[in-house]
Amino acid sequence: MFPPLEDPESPICSAKGCRLPAVWVLAWNNPKLHTPDRRKTWLACDEHREHLSSFLDMRGFLKDVVRLEDWESEPNGPQAPGN
Repeated sequence: MFPPLEDPESPICSAKGCRLPAVWVLAWNNPKLHTPDRRKTWLACDEHREHLSSFLDMRGFLKDVVRLEDWESEPNGPQAPGN
């Protein structure tokens, strides 16, 4: 199950200094700190999606990138193909 977002009323981008509305959820996990099923989340606007995704992916942390509306609409989070 995916964790709820902190403030679903007005989620904003997680990029430093950005106040734009979030459009994307970046689900990630640091395997040195978290169990394999744990998912932390960052939010991203269209402008910062690639930058934040690359930051997490370079470290091997990025697990999924999902549109915010899809994340919120599925009670157990989006299902990956084959799950």
